[in-house]
Amino acid sequence: MSENIKRLLEVMDKLRDPDTGCPWDIKQTFASIAPYTIEETYELVEAIENNDIPNIKEELGDVLFQIVFHAQMAKESGLFDFYEVADCVASKMIERHPHVFDTRTVKDADEVLLNWDKDKQAKKKQSRVMEGISTAIPALTRAMKLQKRASRVGFDWDNADGIIAKIKEEIGELEKETAKDSKEHIQEELGDVLFAVVNLCRKLGVDPESALRQTNRKFQTRFTHIETALEKSGKRIQDASLEEMEALWQEAKESVEC
Repeated sequence: MSENIKRLLEVMDKLRDPDTGCPWDIKQTFASIAPYTIEETYELVEAIENNDIPNIKEELGDVLFQIVFHAQMAKESGLFDFYEVADCVASKMIERHPHVFDTRTVKDADEVLLNWDKDKQAKKKQSRVMEGISTAIPALTRAMKLQKRASRVGFDWDNADGIIAKIKEEIGELEKETAKDSKEHIQEELGDVLFAVVNLCRKLGVDPESALRQTNRKFQTRFTHIETALEKSGKRIQDASLEEMEALWQEAKESVEC
């Protein structure tokens, strides 16, 4: 066993020691730690998207610590330990990659994914195409997964043009419901618009979560430019007119790197 892994496990064991450990760490449960696990994973994704190599290393460590934390709690309850987690995933990867560890042959990455789904459905005895897609993942990601499953059995648009037309159709339906001020139907139609946009992302090979995160960063950067420019002129953003903010927004689009 790697000395680094051994050290990490010993650190975790010490933190959870009922007599000499950290009070905060000792009182945690699977449920209380889960939000931190999600947060650390997203921080890793952000570091990857920023190509921040030192931060990627640090965030990978934070994600690994979350795995060790959960494994430690399971060990204390007599359920399983870190080594069993590692062995379980290693066995799964060997089983799911017969084209590497056995005699199956594949022609490309698409066939690998198709086989992965087939093997997963067979292993879990899933008879329906949409079975096994988690409801806990972000809605945009789940929409993408649902659409990919449908596509793999031929239920798909021929090209992006058809999806763009569908988005326009859904926006038209949204406009009708907006005119009626029907809150329930407005939410439904907005959902349809978002689902269609995710479908376009899939068809164009764009991850919708990554695309939206990029736009969020761009919006924040440009809005910060507005605040900074107003502060330099001695004005609070709360006192600025929409016209002033819009002019600075356009300035940010031209000059601020996002």
